[in-house]
Amino acid sequence: MGGPGDPPEGTPEGGPGGGEDEYRSVVFDESFVRAARLQEYSAEERMADHAPAVRRRPPLHRGLTRQALILVVLIAVAFGTAIYMGVRHPYGSPQARRIAEPLRTTVVPLAPTSSVPGAAEAENLYAHSPAAQYDVGADGIPLPGAHSTAHFSDSEVVNALTTAKDYIVRSSLYPEVLTGGQVSPVRSLVDGDQLDQFDQSFNQPAPDGRHAATGWAVRFDPSRVRLADEGRIRVRGDLQAVESDADALEVIADHIFVYALRPAHAAADASASLFTVRREVTFRLTHDDLRTHQIQLVTSYVQAGPLACAEDSSAYLRPLLAGATAHAGGPAATDPYATDSPTALCGTLAAGAQPKV
Repeated sequence: MGGPGDPPEGTPEGGPGGGEDEYRSVVFDESFVRAARLQEYSAEERMADHAPAVRRRPPLHRGLTRQALILVVLIAVAFGTAIYMGVRHPYGSPQARRIAEPLRTTVVPLAPTSSVPGAAEAENLYAHSPAAQYDVGADGIPLPGAHSTAHFSDSEVVNALTTAKDYIVRSSLYPEVLTGGQVSPVRSLVDGDQLDQFDQSFNQPAPDGRHAATGWAVRFDPSRVRLADEGRIRVRGDLQAVESDADALEVIADHIFVYALRPAHAAADASASLFTVRREVTFRLTHDDLRTHQIQLVTSYVQAGPLACAEDSSAYLRPLLAGATAHAGGPAATDPYATDSPTALCGTLAAGAQPKV
């Protein structure tokens, strides 16, 4: 260690050194002067202020200032928080995300046993049918009471039910979807993993159990029919939500829709008839789906009539209208050797399902 007379920053380079230097005790470098605790006033200062000969200098600031220390602490806290949130991210890593399975569809035409009843007023048909007490439009799709599950809160369950209802309304009640050929209101709700299948189903529909457009939405052939009372579609059904696993909620929707239809190019007073569609759709919603207000369709089972069994119902539903009868012939042929081809199905529309007019 240096003695009392050593400069604070050591002996200056090139300066005199050695114990034999007789001037060592009176030679100071600039750092020694800056480190001095006392500073002499100048002669002018002493004459003007009558001040003492010396004054005490403020101590030198060494190391980090208080502001710098606060900044370092804030950066450390922000960095630690970022690491913690990365570890605790509620949505998991992209690699762990489960890819949505393709939708499986079944469309069953229901053929009438006699001519289709008709009437000039749609309200008259509804009043004399099993749908007389059904609600109108979205009122027929009430939300059930929601309760939290092991891995989903009350609000998340409500979100899942609301998204499922939104899909049902858009795909079953929107006039522009039913007869206008638009698909964007429905497509915007479909999970991104299923969009390729969705687009192929509408661009190249096929009765293969995977690509029926009528499995995604209720669609009438606009060249044949139009809605007779588009704002008064009758609906009844319910929604149920359950936790399928720790990562997803499952919503089961089972609804009956009754539409009043007229021929596409007939006069306004042409006879209307009723057309009934029962849709049973199973939805799946992950945490990501709940956040983006999108939905996955797992299965779609559709029964619709009156239809002719021989008609292909994968692209459009082509209803039999007032006064029409089902053509002879059954559904499309089924090849038992083609293991990847679903069985062609057709049923008979019960007489009690038709209005009594």
